[in-house]
Amino acid sequence: MNALQNKVQLIGNLGSDPDVRNTESGKKMARVSIATNENYRNAKGETIKETQWHNAIAWGKNAELMEKYLTKGSQVAIEGKLVSRNYVDKEGVKRYVTEVQVNDILFLNGRNNGK
Repeated sequence: MNALQNKVQLIGNLGSDPDVRNTESGKKMARVSIATNENYRNAKGETIKETQWHNAIAWGKNAELMEKYLTKGSQVAIEGKLVSRNYVDKEGVKRYVTEVQVNDILFLNGRNNGK
C-alpha cells in the first residue's frame, strides 16, 4: 500500500512544446503543461467539456525523451507523484506551486504529434 500514497496518472495533451533546460550541475529538466478533458451532462442534459491544466516536470532520461518526441498538442500518458514547493518571484512575492514529478511516460500518438 505504501506505493499508492502519492501517485498520479494523467492522460492529456501538451499545451506547448516542452521547456527543456540544463541545470548548473548538468542535469536535464523538462517542464510541460498537460490538458486533461472530462465530459459530463449537466441538469439540462447538455454535454459539458471541462479542461484542467496540470504542470509536470521531468528529469534526466525522461526529460530527454520529452525533448526528442513531444511537441505542442502531443497526447501523452504520465505517471508520477505530486510535489509542492514555493519560491519568491521577481517582485518579491512568495509563490506556491504543485506539479507532477514524472516517473514514467507513454507517448500516445507518435513523434511530433503524428505529423
